[in-house]
Amino acid sequence: MPINVNNAEADALTRRFAAMARVGITEAIVIAMREAIERRQSQETPQETAARLRAQHGIRLSETARQPLPAEVYDEMWEGR
Repeated sequence: MPINVNNAEADALTRRFAAMARVGITEAIVIAMREAIERRQSQETPQETAARLRAQHGIRLSETARQPLPAEVYDEMWEGR
């Protein structure tokens, strides 16, 4: 099944990657897409990143810290600008 690339930047990037990987254009596209999909699937959510960093530094959240701040806090932050 053919892929038609009508974008000069996409063509240049694909050819550059193919040269770097020492593979043909088709294989370069397959490799790049597999890597991009893997990266997207393995990304941490912001909550996961925060949990990992807390664990790494031995920080535990109290129940109070888990509660959202009242709206007035945010209002006061914006009023000062």
